[in-house]
Amino acid sequence: MTPPATPPKTEKNAQIDSPAAVSELAKRIIGNVELAIVGKRKQLVLSLVTWLSGGHVLLEDVPGVAKTMLARALARSVGCQFKRVQCTPDLLPTDVTGTSIFNQKTSEFEFRPGPVFTQILLADEINRATPRTQASLLEAMAETRVTVDGTTHTLAPPFIVIATQNPVDHEGTFPLPEAQLDRFMMRFSLGYPSMKEELRMLELLQFGHPVDRLKPVATADEIVAASEAVRKVHVDPRVRQYLLQIVSETRTHEDLALGGSPRATIALFRCAQAMAAIQGRSYVLPDDVKRIIAPVLNHRLIVRPESRLRKVTTEKILDEIVSEIAVPTIETG
Repeated sequence: MTPPATPPKTEKNAQIDSPAAVSELAKRIIGNVELAIVGKRKQLVLSLVTWLSGGHVLLEDVPGVAKTMLARALARSVGCQFKRVQCTPDLLPTDVTGTSIFNQKTSEFEFRPGPVFTQILLADEINRATPRTQASLLEAMAETRVTVDGTTHTLAPPFIVIATQNPVDHEGTFPLPEAQLDRFMMRFSLGYPSMKEELRMLELLQFGHPVDRLKPVATADEIVAASEAVRKVHVDPRVRQYLLQIVSETRTHEDLALGGSPRATIALFRCAQAMAAIQGRSYVLPDDVKRIIAPVLNHRLIVRPESRLRKVTTEKILDEIVSEIAVPTIETG
């Protein structure tokens, strides 16, 4: 059994070649997802920014705030293949990547793909899997391919891992090491809904879950085309210098034991391009960078123990760094 092939491009997909087209696509997807997920516009935008930037998302929040539903709604809205892995301590790496099984009829080994061979993979409660199993996702996340028994298999685009973890209950968990946290382009929370949003949610759930009624409003190929269009968004040298300075300051800050890596700089750059494109612009503004600083950098920074005792957080440090750096002026005319 071979991994699923990439669907052929259609004439409609070829039209996603400009920021205006990317913006229209994003509005279509967000509008459709919001038929089932209430009050999460900001998180939906961040998820799309990550996907169009070729990255992966880590959702860290308490149980029951629609982390899984967000992933399912995105998959149904784009008509992508979706698979879910429920991480537990006894989950093996081969349960994720797949394995070769001997076929007695043909006297040959046949590869049976695991759930990683999909386009949207939900790794639910990833910190409950052992470090060995967590590491089985690294090659797929970094290179969109999987090597099993010496054979490399390419994953069909657009590939994204949406992992979840509960920050409250740490019993029986294996915290993600810094090297693997760095593989996630963004980490953010969904948060509790307001009373008005929760009332709307109760209305939607009265006769069944609205996610099951969602219809595709885009194709996987359109996401691929949009990702290519995002790469063409112009980033002024002054904006590049601005985001470089932000990352550089995290490496020398007295309250941080570990600052942003070069991968963090690249993530900021790519996400700023995607944020601008979703807004329908062909150029990046400093405000685009500001909107993504926290979700891109929070999980990549390590606060010194003595600073943690003084209630210093990565959010406070980033706010301090951004407030001290002069914002470049970009001509938009």
